[in-house]
Amino acid sequence: MAKKNKRSTPIANIPAMRAEFNPDYSMVRKDLKRIGALAGFFIVVLVALSFFLK
Repeated sequence: MAKKNKRSTPIANIPAMRAEFNPDYSMVRKDLKRIGALAGFFIVVLVALSFFLK
């Protein structure tokens, strides 16, 4: 036998709480730019060294 729901207010009448999720990724972007710059620099150094070491 199914149990009866004893809620006094339906779920549709409860106002939805809206939590704003607004993360700040400025630090992540700064780190990614620095990683990209270092990677590019090291690739250029490796290419330059390959010409001198041949």
